[in-house]
Amino acid sequence: MTDIATTDDLFYGRTGLDPNRVQALVDDALEGADDGELFLEYRQSESLAFDDGRLKTASFDTNQGFGLRAISGEARGYAHAAELSEEAIKRAGDTVRAVHAGRSGTAAQGPSGTNRALYSSENPLSGMGTEAKIKVLTEIDAYARALDPRVRQVSASLTGSWQAVQIVRPGGQRIADIRPLVRANVSIVVGDGDRMESGSYGSGGRLMFDRFVTEENWKTAVDEALRIALVNLDAIAAPAGEMEVVLGPGWPGVMLHEAVGHGLEGDFNRKLTSTYSGMIGQKVAADGVTVIDDGTMADRRGSLTVDDEGTPSGQNVLIENGVLVGYMQDRQNARLMGMKPTGNGRRESYAHHVMPRMTNTYMAAGKDDPGEILSSVKKGLFAVNFAGGQVDITSGKFVFSMNEAYLIENGKIGPAVKGATLIGNGPDAMNKITMVGNDMKLDEGIGTCGKDGQGVPVGVGQPTLQMAGITVGGTAV
Repeated sequence: MTDIATTDDLFYGRTGLDPNRVQALVDDALEGADDGELFLEYRQSESLAFDDGRLKTASFDTNQGFGLRAISGEARGYAHAAELSEEAIKRAGDTVRAVHAGRSGTAAQGPSGTNRALYSSENPLSGMGTEAKIKVLTEIDAYARALDPRVRQVSASLTGSWQAVQIVRPGGQRIADIRPLVRANVSIVVGDGDRMESGSYGSGGRLMFDRFVTEENWKTAVDEALRIALVNLDAIAAPAGEMEVVLGPGWPGVMLHEAVGHGLEGDFNRKLTSTYSGMIGQKVAADGVTVIDDGTMADRRGSLTVDDEGTPSGQNVLIENGVLVGYMQDRQNARLMGMKPTGNGRRESYAHHVMPRMTNTYMAAGKDDPGEILSSVKKGLFAVNFAGGQVDITSGKFVFSMNEAYLIENGKIGPAVKGATLIGNGPDAMNKITMVGNDMKLDEGIGTCGKDGQGVPVGVGQPTLQMAGITVGGTAV
């Protein structure tokens, strides 16, 4: 099994835990439960932030602990601790046993194993020293300030983590994974007289720092952050009203993630609180719209060799040519719905319970040329980048703000606009897609998804899309 030897050293050799006694404690705690597992985690994290021409913050942190879960029907017992000891695991077992006391459940079959490797198991924090990282941040600052006299402020950061997990199930099954994760971000403020605007660019993935933080990469990040800031410096007030909207490829897929993706997670559909509940096999989007959640992409931020229950991640088609064909599932919700787990059981850390969550969620490429999509719009809006948004899962209603957008006038890109928002309903918007580009692109590796107070790394993506009759909120008077 993937990385068992390395995680054995971390969780048993280093702590003095005996794997056989730990297994016995897990077997005893979960006897009679429908499902459950012991989740062991060890994580190292580092963060460096450069601002106002100097190193502003630097941190290094090590965390370890376990979470023990017992499942009985819809009930879930969960106990966790930062102490890796047999005594702590035994106390946790006494706690979670309460959810299945006095009943004899049918133990669920464990997930199948996998030997695939989607990313390196090396520690990215040790591949590039702290002094080297500070040197890169200093060079980013100097390079950005030399590019344009209108640069007022430069902020840059490097963050990384190395997470080792082992999942211990009743009966002796052990599944392990080691997950590197790095990210770089550059933010630039420019000014012209009293007006100031900002632009930012980030990228990341499950990579080593020395492979990721190259001069070519960080210069690209600075150039793009400055470009966006200068675009916004010249932007005019955004118009408001219903109009044709063209979404650019890549990061705008965050709207798909929020407005549609969450509604396709198993727990919302089991509880009948999603607008997509009970709609398997029904038309939910326009022809040509195919949505996929794929945790198997090498080195991607949202990818997982196995999820946090030990199920191998998969390439799960959710909507195919406009028809809803599947949901994203963890083990508990899949069991209760009579479906199969899809490798989407995720948790932020050992201190958090498992939920069905997205990995890398994107819309597949279509057949339309992006240039023809733009040229077909007489008057509308071209949304290139989103800043953030809000979504109601039950109704599907959303509001998204844009940090880079342009007017489209007679099929050509016009002036940049500032203060534009997209307002609508996810299922309705999916049915208003009239053209799907052939240029599917994934984001640069910056996504973090929030749900029920937990954050996990994810990826998003889409091709260029044309949508008819979308409401745009603006600032023009």
